[in-house]
Amino acid sequence: MTNRMGHVSPLRRPVLLAAFEGWNDAADAATGAVEHLELFWDAYKVGALDADDYYDFQVNRPIVSLVDGLTRRISWPTTRLSVCSPPGADRDVVLVRGLEPNLRWRGFCDELLSLAGELGVELVVTLGALLADSPHTRPVPVSGTASDPKTTAALGLERSRYEGPTGIVGVFQDHCVKAGLPAISFWAAVPHYVAQAPCPKATLALLRKIEDLLDLPVPLGELPEQAREWERSVDELAADDSEVREYIASLEEREAEEDLPEASGEAIAKEFERYLKRGGDASS
Repeated sequence: MTNRMGHVSPLRRPVLLAAFEGWNDAADAATGAVEHLELFWDAYKVGALDADDYYDFQVNRPIVSLVDGLTRRISWPTTRLSVCSPPGADRDVVLVRGLEPNLRWRGFCDELLSLAGELGVELVVTLGALLADSPHTRPVPVSGTASDPKTTAALGLERSRYEGPTGIVGVFQDHCVKAGLPAISFWAAVPHYVAQAPCPKATLALLRKIEDLLDLPVPLGELPEQAREWERSVDELAADDSEVREYIASLEEREAEEDLPEASGEAIAKEFERYLKRGGDASS
């Protein structure tokens, strides 16, 4: 087992945010959120896991590209770690983005935990996205769970009660808990009838959860407008199909009958607080 991580100066109370392509990442919403943070928080790469240890290259093949139109370069599928210092934050962030491994999941998680330990990580946050019976016209539901009672109580989250098949996100969270490292998970519900990537509305919903967790504004760039355009494009597609329109209406009706957290006083107060932090910029 090998990894490649260069020298990193001591970090300030770092939190690790991780997302993995594949089963855990409907419409690329979760990895899209981490990629967005890498760009807008000027993250710099500090390490990568050895691809030979965890990936089947007949399933996830390396990519050949040309540099300056002349030199051929091969990029291998792997999982990379980067570090950033968000403006105005009193802690640093370690970003992990990669593919769900094909091999040796327990070794993969052990190595990630070892690297997290070297960086002094105090909290792990995994991001995921799943397909669900959720209408595209409503706010994207995001569930937040923790596997241990202490973290659940401290952050006001739910205790995970899911039973069934799991992906690398669930396995990594379990490894964190067994190692005594607090870990939570946020999952966005992507409408299953528009499952193709990207889904900027789901990515935006995950970023807002990160914003609340870290208690600082996350720069969103053009993502809010992309989310609105995505919703408009789905509206146009649905307008040409009566069965889809009826199905969406049934989902909307079902949600209207439920006690939606988006309509609660606490949710409204949080949204107003976020508005103030952004200096009154309602578009973001």
